[in-house]
Amino acid sequence: MELIFIRHGQGEHTLNLPESLHMSNPPLTIQGKIQAKKLQSALPITFEDVLIVSPALRTLQTASIWSENMECNRVVHPLVGPRIFPTRLAATTLPCDELLDLERLHYEFPNFVLAPDLASSLWSSGINVLSEDEFNLLTEEFIGFCRSFQRERIYIVTHDGTITSYRQKISSQQLTREDFLQETEHFRLIVE
Repeated sequence: MELIFIRHGQGEHTLNLPESLHMSNPPLTIQGKIQAKKLQSALPITFEDVLIVSPALRTLQTASIWSENMECNRVVHPLVGPRIFPTRLAATTLPCDELLDLERLHYEFPNFVLAPDLASSLWSSGINVLSEDEFNLLTEEFIGFCRSFQRERIYIVTHDGTITSYRQKISSQQLTREDFLQETEHFRLIVE
């Protein structure tokens, strides 16, 4: 199975650092929307494809624009929500990385379904500050979820720290923040 991780388009929380990190639910910028639109030709999707998306506004907007006019499977999953990389003890989640309220998610993104059978705490707290051990256990759960679709390819729209965390765990390579993807870049991982 091939997992294709895509970083979301440019978000407003990146424009005026560090103050902008305190924005709650930052949307895509105009540039971020253009980047998401370009995904349509860079990574064309079909009705058979599965998009798994972080429950953050900027990732949902990226996936919505990218999959516009395409009837594919769209699933929101907190196991691909924002994640601090590298993990830091006593770290806290910044407002820009809080998960979108489920009511707002349903209202603004009705074409997306929520991943089933998850602990309700994941929908509120996410994976941002979980320990490496906790994250590693959930990685196996997430890969099992991806396998349940029985598809050769799964697209995952998420965040730089989340992508790097999964890359490190799945590939067993030591990575750093230097390995972060740029906006709407993608990385392919083969999972046996």
